[in-house]
Amino acid sequence: MLSPVSLAGGAGVLCCWGLVIVVVALRGVRAGTALRVGLPLGPLVGLCWAVAVGLPPADALAPAVIAGTLVSLACVRSLDGVGDEWGRRLRSHFLFGVPWGTLVVVAGIAGFYLFVQQGWTHPTDPLSLPFTSWSYLYPLGVLTAPFAHAGLSHITGNLLGTLVYAPLAEYAWSHYPTRRGESTFGSLRTNPLARIGAFVLVVAAVGVLTSALAWGPIIGFSGAVFAFGAFALTRYPVSTIVASAASGFASTFYYALRDPVVVASAGPSYGGPWWAGIAVQGHAVGVLVGVLLGALLVGARDERPSALRLWGAAIIYAASVPLYAVWWYRGPSTYVLYRGLGVLLVIALGLFVAAGVRAHSRPLLTRVDTGLTRRQVATLCLCFPLLVTVMVAVPINLAAVADGGGTADAVHVEGYTVTYAEDVRNERVGAFDVELLNESTSVNASGVIVSNPDRVIWTQAVSAGTLAYSGRASVRVGGVGWSETVAATRSGWVPSGASPVYRVSLVAPDGERSLAYTSPNATASPVIAGRNVTVANTPDGFSVVVSHANETLGRAPLPADNGTATAGGLGFGRVGNTLVAARNGTRVTVATREAYS
Repeated sequence: MLSPVSLAGGAGVLCCWGLVIVVVALRGVRAGTALRVGLPLGPLVGLCWAVAVGLPPADALAPAVIAGTLVSLACVRSLDGVGDEWGRRLRSHFLFGVPWGTLVVVAGIAGFYLFVQQGWTHPTDPLSLPFTSWSYLYPLGVLTAPFAHAGLSHITGNLLGTLVYAPLAEYAWSHYPTRRGESTFGSLRTNPLARIGAFVLVVAAVGVLTSALAWGPIIGFSGAVFAFGAFALTRYPVSTIVASAASGFASTFYYALRDPVVVASAGPSYGGPWWAGIAVQGHAVGVLVGVLLGALLVGARDERPSALRLWGAAIIYAASVPLYAVWWYRGPSTYVLYRGLGVLLVIALGLFVAAGVRAHSRPLLTRVDTGLTRRQVATLCLCFPLLVTVMVAVPINLAAVADGGGTADAVHVEGYTVTYAEDVRNERVGAFDVELLNESTSVNASGVIVSNPDRVIWTQAVSAGTLAYSGRASVRVGGVGWSETVAATRSGWVPSGASPVYRVSLVAPDGERSLAYTSPNATASPVIAGRNVTVANTPDGFSVVVSHANETLGRAPLPADNGTATAGGLGFGRVGNTLVAARNGTRVTVATREAYS
């Protein structure tokens, strides 16, 4: 039995399509235009009728966004009155008008996430540690890092960027030869299938290059994504900037389909600044490689845009990446952004791009024979930042790291060591102890630390602050075809007016729990009958210690909920998350249990 909502929706679709047929029959509109507009308009009208009858608006929003977009595109195409001009333009550069290379790349990235990283079974928590570019001493990570991702939002952003920028780069490359008189299938170089394959292979090579030239660990396809945009920019600067804006809308469109209605409320949160999570050096390598390849291509074809367009487009594009986010560490959870320096670098990049693409093969100096052409010098200017990147990346990526610890409180899984520590030397950041701009690479780490000397892994997988905020976190370790999960839990009490007293436990894959860390004891600020109350860690949990003049008067385990205890002449009672001390009718809250989000 169909529901009234379904009947109303179906009736709306049929009525709309019937009206379109009538309009076509009366010759009020062309049949092709009516078909393009009427097909998506029917479902949109049907959704409106269904909402009027009782369908929750939130359930109708996602399909309405799709139908509304199709209607809008159909109307715009009709307003242009270009017939099949869009299709002809696409078919002039794409085999059957389809960017096959882009689709192959997207399918490969998505397949790696779903099946190799086990994103199919863990969509929001894929296996990422073994597929990160940790060092040249771990080649698997270098080769897989550009195709792996750290989470669902990470891969979503990069796939959306690929769908926006890669077709433009592939259009500039073209599936067909661009020189007049060349036969499409006359040679391997002009064969569309070979050119599609070459595009995919070059994309893979650029991805691996961004991984190999990174200044430290890196994961994600973003370097190749920005190489797409930089490559297209050298031929279509204005279109690339339009695509850059479209990339933001594509992300908004995706999340509108995924979460049409979002309810949020103000509250505390924990996390570093957004720019501290950007591998700017990886993005910069992608942009530089893309510009270099694009400059070589447009130079060979003699299709150079104006210098002003190139300069302006390069600056806008680099700022949107954003390449200006030059940052470094200042402690475990403190970072420094050199925004001014970053903007200067972006402006310099704009000049290099304009000069590199516009340069011709004329002599560098007209009156002096230097043996160099302007194009050669411009190409060297583009290669120089890459050379600097190589000089920094090679020693960093050849450095080995120490084990995270072999103590009894660590969890060991197939070569991985998972432990918790605070204020220990960050073996990854401090591999080379140098100082620059008054900042040092000697940085301490606090939190859940994962190490694997065989894979040259040393990372603070979960910061101490994040664990203090959430109370529980998990880390996935593994390799190709296998993975295990180690959980970290925190529990603690906060003495009134003092620092928290807490303990961190690790839960191994087999469920065995081990105590990994205990914080120092802390004394509550209230004094009751001349007595101080201290919350202390014990092997079995927490206890209260009563003292006077540095002399311990007594101790007792912290009571359970609704329980009581006595120590040093004071009575203690616990109600929920509050611990109260009492003597002679005086009751004082001395500690509260930590709360997590």
